[in-house]
Amino acid sequence: MSYGFRIKQSWRRIDAEAVNAFRDLPVANVSDAMQRLPGFGAEFRPMHRSGVLAGPALTVRTRPGDNLMLHKAIDMAEPGDVIVVDAGGDLTNSLMGELMLAHAIRRGVAGFVLGGAIRDAEAFLERNLPVYALGITHRGPYRTGPGEIGFPIRIGAALVSPGDLVLGDFDGVLSVPPGEASAVLAATRAKNAAEEKQMATTEAGTLDRSWVDKALRDAGCTYLD
Repeated sequence: MSYGFRIKQSWRRIDAEAVNAFRDLPVANVSDAMQRLPGFGAEFRPMHRSGVLAGPALTVRTRPGDNLMLHKAIDMAEPGDVIVVDAGGDLTNSLMGELMLAHAIRRGVAGFVLGGAIRDAEAFLERNLPVYALGITHRGPYRTGPGEIGFPIRIGAALVSPGDLVLGDFDGVLSVPPGEASAVLAATRAKNAAEEKQMATTEAGTLDRSWVDKALRDAGCTYLD
């Protein structure tokens, strides 16, 4: 096995029940439940039109501007996988365009998180598969490698292992390790329920805002005429 040019063919994926349990929860609430520490970074922006991303990570590391291993990852993906690519954050060359996107949809890929750029941007809006990337460029990629599939990668601010739960909506993208999923799910549901209750009191005009003045007093704020 040659480091830097290798493919792992199997790993344990987070189960479908957990994926579905998180699917309808806001990513912001998942982030709050994880103490606001996870997240791939604000620079990862949605390239699709609407919808959410949820599924187990299929991890790829490649040199900037090269998509040989990304092609292979699409070919070996299981339906529902989210392909997460560490390409060094370089935007000089795109990692994929409309043709690869169409092939991925045909394969049942749930979406992508790309530490690089895309091209054929309008096609990503039209086909509407959840895709997050760092930017857009017309320059095409190379296909020579090296790269790796199925190993832990660093993408943005996060360490992602194959099989981790990847979640994304229009606030951004993050990952949840399978071993933490149950506790994070319970905390996220509690946070979501609290926000729904607050929204109801806000719309009813009965929201208690006394905490604002209390916080200002406790901080020593001075009121001036």
